[in-house]
Order: sequence, then C-alpha cells, then structure tokens
Amino acid sequence: MDEAGKPLPEDDFTKADEPLRLFGSWLKEAEASEPNDPNAMAVATVDADGLPHVRMVLLKDFDKDGFVFYTNFGSQKGQEILANPKAALLFHWKSLRRQVRIRGPVEVVSDAEADAYFASRHRGSRIGAWASKQSKPLESRFALEKAVAEFTLKFGVSEVPRPEWWSGFRVRPVSFEFWQNGLFRLHDRIVFARDAEGEPWSKTRLYP
Repeated sequence: MDEAGKPLPEDDFTKADEPLRLFGSWLKEAEASEPNDPNAMAVATVDADGLPHVRMVLLKDFDKDGFVFYTNFGSQKGQEILANPKAALLFHWKSLRRQVRIRGPVEVVSDAEADAYFASRHRGSRIGAWASKQSKPLESRFALEKAVAEFTLKFGVSEVPRPEWWSGFRVRPVSFEFWQNGLFRLHDRIVFARDAEGEPWSKTRLYP
C-alpha cells in the first residue's frame, strides 16, 4: 500500500475526493473492528451464458494499480475471468455498517508477484494448491486427503514451487461506490467513476 494506507484527515467520508485513499482508510478501520477477515471480499463474474457467479475470496494486496487476489486458474472463477476479464468486488464490514463496491477490467499478475506471494503461504496451503482440482467434482474427502499425502511425499523437505495454473488476478477499478449506514435507511452513497485508467475521477452522491 502506498498513499492508500494513510487515514483520512476528515471524519466525513463524503468530503473525500479520491477513492483509493478512502478505501485504505476504511479498510484500516475494519482491521481494528472486524472479528474475522476484514480483507474478505465477494468477487462476481459471469459464465459463457452471461449468468453471474459470486463467491468470497481474500484481498491480498491493493495499490493505485488495483486489487489483487489469488486462485487456481482451472477454478470456475479463474476460467470465467480468463474468458471475460471483467469483475465486480464487494466489501461488507458489518461492524462498521459500511460496504464498498468496485468494478473494472481484470489482468493476470506477473509471475514474479505470484511466485513471491505463493512462497509466503504456509507450506500446507502450498501443498493444498497442488492437491486440489478446484471447482472440479470430488468423489470423496478421502480422495482429497490422499492427493495431499501424495504431494507431501513428493515434495518431502524441498521447496514447494508454484503450480503454473495457480496465480493472481488484479482488478483495475473504473468505479467505486462507498455506502455507509444511516438512520431510518437514509444511507450515504458516494460513487467515483472514470471512463478509463489514468483519467480523473468524477464524484456523484446518490439517493439511498
């Protein structure tokens, strides 16, 4: 995180003029108040028929270039993003009564980024990435445990390399919507949008 991690000088988020710093401020507050996974976010994609799918993942990094998460590219979300590289994200922090919606095109992270993150994971998680044919039918729990045991034996005490099918996606935002709960459902909603990366953000306040 660069500028994004610094708290806003204003308590009133509606005065913010740039979305990334506002998001960083909100995430920092969520890290202090959410009991579990303040970096959890829903990721929405669409299949070949245009039918949406949504699931929870963990945000692993964000900066001016976008929001990064990692997955098996053979998974449902991996296949859908590779075929149609666009996605929507949703953060909901119940303890703060806030949410943030983000939309934008998606790109694959560099091999260097993926390698560095994979190497930082717990060894068991790295072995699990090899053992799991994510989103594919599983005949039994025993079959998964057997695969884990086989890869544990295969790698022994050596390093566990990143599988070529496991990497990360970066969502590059073109719109943010910040929502904060208000009395009598008179919530505050602020949208930041731009037509393309590098262009200035426009800001609009919405009716609740």
